[in-house]
Amino acid sequence: MGIALTLQEYLDDSHIAYEVTSHKKTDCSAETAEVSQVPADQLAKGVIVKSDDVYVLAVLPASRRLDMNRLQKVMGEPVSLASEQEVSMLFPDCKTGAVPVIGSPYKIASIVDRRLDDQDDVYFEGGDHRCLVHVNGDQFGQLMYGIPHARLSA
Repeated sequence: MGIALTLQEYLDDSHIAYEVTSHKKTDCSAETAEVSQVPADQLAKGVIVKSDDVYVLAVLPASRRLDMNRLQKVMGEPVSLASEQEVSMLFPDCKTGAVPVIGSPYKIASIVDRRLDDQDDVYFEGGDHRCLVHVNGDQFGQLMYGIPHARLSA
């Protein structure tokens, strides 16, 4: 499959310099980092949460776990994990579980873990379980401009 068309068009329209790398199929971000030989701190993963009927994409390093208590404090309201079915509905051109970390092209609000702010390079799922999108830290910062940043992970 490769990079999802919605994501590709958004990156191209935003004039983001990126490269797509492939790897063997994986089932989780930690495994993806390992097989891709990418530092887990530089691999961004997306976790979809919801508050009432509003979905939010929490973006954090693959080396970390989402701290729901911190996220709830930042958002000021209770949140829960979205179901796989809900996530699939939000990202219709992506494989189940291969959530891109860019919410804007999918009209999903986002929040970014500050631990990604100072990375020289950032990698993230392209929409399947076999490719990663690579951008430099400045390009990632441009993609995340205007999105709230906070400590979200433990």
